[in-house]
Amino acid sequence: MANKEMSVAELREKHMAAAETVNSLRERLRQKRLILLDTDVAGYARAQGRSAVTFGPTDLVCCRTLQGHTGKVYSLDWTPERNRIVSASQDGRLIIWNALTSQKTHAIKLPCAWVMTCAFSPNGHSVASGGLDSVCSIFNLNSPADKDGNLPVSRMLSGHKGYVSCCQYVPEEDTHLITSSGDQTCVLWDITTGLRASVFGGEFQSGHTADVLSVSISGMNSRMFVSGSCDTTARLWDTRVASRAVHTFHGHEGDVNAVKFFPDGNRFGTGSNDGTCRLFDIRTGHQLQVYQQQHGENEASQVTSIAFSISGRLLFAGYSNGDCYVWDTLLARVVLNLGSVQNSHENRVSCLGLSADGSALCTGSWDTNLKIWAFGGHRTVI
Repeated sequence: MANKEMSVAELREKHMAAAETVNSLRERLRQKRLILLDTDVAGYARAQGRSAVTFGPTDLVCCRTLQGHTGKVYSLDWTPERNRIVSASQDGRLIIWNALTSQKTHAIKLPCAWVMTCAFSPNGHSVASGGLDSVCSIFNLNSPADKDGNLPVSRMLSGHKGYVSCCQYVPEEDTHLITSSGDQTCVLWDITTGLRASVFGGEFQSGHTADVLSVSISGMNSRMFVSGSCDTTARLWDTRVASRAVHTFHGHEGDVNAVKFFPDGNRFGTGSNDGTCRLFDIRTGHQLQVYQQQHGENEASQVTSIAFSISGRLLFAGYSNGDCYVWDTLLARVVLNLGSVQNSHENRVSCLGLSADGSALCTGSWDTNLKIWAFGGHRTVI
């Protein structure tokens, strides 16, 4: 018995020593990378004489407020044809909106009211949602309503052991989607069969070590996706190699709440509880830029959600204090704060998304409303 106790103690000691070695090597690697990165995107752009985007309060104006939810709005998504939006709320409903008229076309009562995420299918005929029931539910918008007027669930994707935090359909595929979960994994689902095609993370050492909060699939290569987690990292995955992440990206000092691929597919952005957004390169693994608020003595507001403009020149970031910054990604400057203009939200901006053609931004908030912001005046879509 004494020998067993000794062996356990020895194993624990060896494990602690190995963990210290790993942390030491990781810090040395971080320092080496800092030496190699003698500049960032903004520093290089300034050295090249590039000027910031000029952006005024009339260049992005609130043209519609979508009212109908009775609880906090947690998630939203646009259809590819840009004229419809789905939103998910604490009131336990998904609402499908006509973005051009503000009319509601569907109000779907969810089997579990604790919803956290929603997404439109590429063809716009279905929506997916997930939340604290650990299930991703699919609704066919063309299905007839039941006798109580509710839209039935057409497919339930069950398999996660924790809440479903985010879901996204694979671009141009209505039969596959990827979910992230509080069980530290992401899953690629075959909606036709309702089965898991691949699981990313979990028992594998290269997976996340805490809740996964967000995913983004590359628009240039749908086999690649990134995930953000409470373990402060973002990870790049290839759906053909589920056993280990292609790369792990360090830098944040808080939960990574949002990830979004850059339009060219070679970079991606992140938003975190540490109050910063960051830009990473998937080819080199390097951090290219930090987007940080100037916030005096007050603690930085958490970044809840991000989106890029069509060209990637603008980064839209929603914050827990109700701000919504428009960043110039090249020079890392805030060119507009939608939280300070007329008709802004009165609470946390919890989600946002750009229409497929880049002509409008939609923001959702804990104030129960969604707002559509249109590029106005002489401004063309950037």
